[in-house]
Amino acid sequence: MVNFNGSIQDEMMLSTNRAFLYGDAVFETLKIVEGRILFFEDHYFRLMASMRILRMKIPMTFTLEFLESEILRLVKEANLTESSRVRLTVYRNDGGFYLPNDNSVSYLISVQPLLDKKYRFSSEAYEVELYKDFYLTKQLLSTLKTTNKAIQVIGSIYAEENGYQNCLLLNEEKSVVEALNGNLFMVMGDALITPPLTEGCLNGIFRKQLLSVAKKIEGLTVTEAPISPFDLQKASELFITNVITGIQPITKYRKKEYETKWSKVLLEKVNELI
Repeated sequence: MVNFNGSIQDEMMLSTNRAFLYGDAVFETLKIVEGRILFFEDHYFRLMASMRILRMKIPMTFTLEFLESEILRLVKEANLTESSRVRLTVYRNDGGFYLPNDNSVSYLISVQPLLDKKYRFSSEAYEVELYKDFYLTKQLLSTLKTTNKAIQVIGSIYAEENGYQNCLLLNEEKSVVEALNGNLFMVMGDALITPPLTEGCLNGIFRKQLLSVAKKIEGLTVTEAPISPFDLQKASELFITNVITGIQPITKYRKKEYETKWSKVLLEKVNELI
C-alpha cells in the first residue's frame, strides 16, 4: 500500500516504476512533420546504443519499422500529423531495488502539438549565464539521454529566478559543455566549434545533422574542441541546438553581445533537408 498526498490506497503504478524510482530509463524527443519523423534513423540507433550501454534487454520486436509505426499510429490517432512533438521513453520493468530482477523493458509514447513545421529562426533577446552549482562529468553516461536530469531541472530553476533564458553547464574540469536543453556551438573567426562527446555533452541528434551540414559550407571550418569560459567572450556567435527548436541563437552572455550570421545560414541549410 502507499500514502499518496494523505490518501492511503493500494499500490499505484509509479510506486514500483523504475523510471520513477531510480531514473532507470532513456528517452528520445522526436519532431513529426507531415506524418514523417525527422532524422528517425539517427534517433533509433542512438536509442539502441543507449539501451545497450545501460544493459537493457532489447526486445526482438524493437525494429526501426515497429517503433516508427507505433509512434505514427499515436500521432495519427491524436490528429497531429502536420507538426508535433513526440517523446518515446523506454524503461526497465518493475522489480528489484538498485539491482533489477531482470533487464526487460517497456515503452511509453506521448505526443504534443507543435506550431511550426520547419525550424523558425528566433531574433528575440536570449541571455545565458554559466551554471556553477553542479557539474557534468566527462564520461559515457553523460552523453546519454536518460531520465536522470536533476542538473538540468535545478539549472532551469536557477535561470528563471535570475532572469536568464538558459544556462551553460560545465564539466569537472570547468570546460563549457552544453546548455540546459541542447548542444552548444560557437563561432570564432571562420571556425564553427562544438565540444566533443568526450567532454560529457549529450550525443545530440540535431548536433549530428548540423555538423554534417556545416562541413559542406565553403569558408567555414568545423572543429570539435573543448570550450573554456574565456572563449565565450571572444566568440562572435553562440547558439544552442536541439531537435525541437533547431537553432536558438544566444544574443548575450554577461556584457558580450553576439551576431547571428552563421546561425541563420545553418538553419536555412537544415530546413532544406526537411
